[in-house]
Amino acid sequence: MAVIVRAGAAPLWWPGLLAAAVGAFVPGLTGRRIGLLAGAALFLVTLTVVAFTRTGRYAELAKGATRAGRGDFLQDRDVTVRNRRRGYRWWVAGAFLVAVASAYVLPGAGGFTMAGAGAGLWLKAVRIGQRERRDDVLYWVRTDWVERGRPAGRRVKVYRTTGPVAGDAAPGGARRRRR
Repeated sequence: MAVIVRAGAAPLWWPGLLAAAVGAFVPGLTGRRIGLLAGAALFLVTLTVVAFTRTGRYAELAKGATRAGRGDFLQDRDVTVRNRRRGYRWWVAGAFLVAVASAYVLPGAGGFTMAGAGAGLWLKAVRIGQRERRDDVLYWVRTDWVERGRPAGRRVKVYRTTGPVAGDAAPGGARRRRR
């Protein structure tokens, strides 16, 4: 489940930083200094909003989690990441273009906002990983319940759990290190 959240972090973080860097070289209507300061403020606001949105729903679903049964289809980490990123690649590309274009008005602000969303998703995945370590389980969402990559959407009734060594994902959605 944390894999779905974490999968969107890097595609927003790196293009956001690139768009902010492009914005640092464009004077813009408001000037570089005002644009970059506004971008830094928007980064913090976006990070906070994304990281703490729907945390109650995540906690509610985790509290009622049941053990995964034989009939549950739990997807591989790489497949989940690939599907999530493919589903949103055009939205990310469009957001990148808008962030670069917004540099002509407010330099760097659009890029920092995009990077803040990526950092917020990563922070949310870290918090989910802390819960998984504390509870000594991995949380999963049945693939037929996930609608458009929403691990806490309307169709998700309850999370499934497995032991912490099941699958190829570590707590928090990171890639499991093989020894």
